[in-house]
Amino acid sequence: MVDPVDKASSALNPDSKLERSSISQSDAITQVLASSKTIAVVGLSNRRTRASFGVAQYLQSVGYRVIPVNPNETEVLGEKSYARLQDIPGRVDIVDIFRRSVIVPEIVESAIQIGARCVWMQEGVIHAEAAERARRAGIFVMMNSCILKEHIRRARELPQRTKLL
Repeated sequence: MVDPVDKASSALNPDSKLERSSISQSDAITQVLASSKTIAVVGLSNRRTRASFGVAQYLQSVGYRVIPVNPNETEVLGEKSYARLQDIPGRVDIVDIFRRSVIVPEIVESAIQIGARCVWMQEGVIHAEAAERARRAGIFVMMNSCILKEHIRRARELPQRTKLL
């Protein structure tokens, strides 16, 4: 299996001159969070008690544009919801997955199709084969990890964003 660090520099910043072995996974996470603007949250709903809602609300509060991906919703957190990743107009930097692990391979294929730079599988979402497929396509992968927790750990290192209106 390919180590996520192996693809970190090229997947996070295609213009980067970093040597692939010169960046740690922690630095790669910091880099992807700092350089990303748009996060598609697959499985986001209007149910305030769901982890996806709280995480997406936090990501919005720190300046990311959060795009809901859920065929059962029309709008979440003031943003239009899309049925599929392929329906989103414009660039998506991170695909954040709040779905059952068995569905991850098709989400990864969609992430590859839209040119996402990162696939982030939230805590409890694990699919090694799909992660490997994404890495082979040059996408940085986080698995079984909470993007909110990782952002909070690095908050002092990350640029302060202006909330997009």
